[in-house]
Amino acid sequence: MSDNIRVVVADDQEIVRTGLTMILNAEPDIQVVGEAPDGRRAVELAQRLRPDVCLFDIRMPGMDGIEATRRLAGPAVTDPLAVVVITTFDLDEYVYSALRAGARGFLLKDAGTDLLSQAVHAAARGDALIAPNVTTRLLKAFADTGPAGPPTQPIEALTDREEEVLLAVARGWTNAEIAHELHISLSTVKTHVTSLMAKLVVRNRVEIAMWAYETGRTANRA
Repeated sequence: MSDNIRVVVADDQEIVRTGLTMILNAEPDIQVVGEAPDGRRAVELAQRLRPDVCLFDIRMPGMDGIEATRRLAGPAVTDPLAVVVITTFDLDEYVYSALRAGARGFLLKDAGTDLLSQAVHAAARGDALIAPNVTTRLLKAFADTGPAGPPTQPIEALTDREEEVLLAVARGWTNAEIAHELHISLSTVKTHVTSLMAKLVVRNRVEIAMWAYETGRTANRA
């Protein structure tokens, strides 16, 4: 098995797609194995190549990035792929839909090369990256509009430490940052994140963050 993180990039703008590909291929351990100009071809390519990470734009012709994400990473998918959505601020509602569809993280198109690389690496290792510069503005905006229904209650009460980790995840912190700030080991952070996912019945860190905002945790602890 190759040590490289294999990525499929989908964006309807050729210049953007080419730019993303060049940036990612410049990383020593990332290889773009496929490019697609629309969601339908992106899904076909991803299902055939089974990349480690899919990097999808939201607005694409034919099938948009939301539906493409749902088909590759949605709740009904038995073997989901890791999808990172890349978008802009004026598409907040679409980002929310994409996260609900199973996206593992999101970035703005002006995020910069370092953050793009971090997001791909995070998704490849089963983690998620919520761009820190958009976390509060974006997820709080979604919380203010209200979820489709009342937030689910945890199947077991959260501990004080889990509440701290929950807030840190909602702020977009990485496991290493959480470990440093809370003065606990990396393995302990991973244990708490795993426990949060089980108690909240969610699939990833993005959904943990959305739950925190929907239940007002961030407003109460800001």
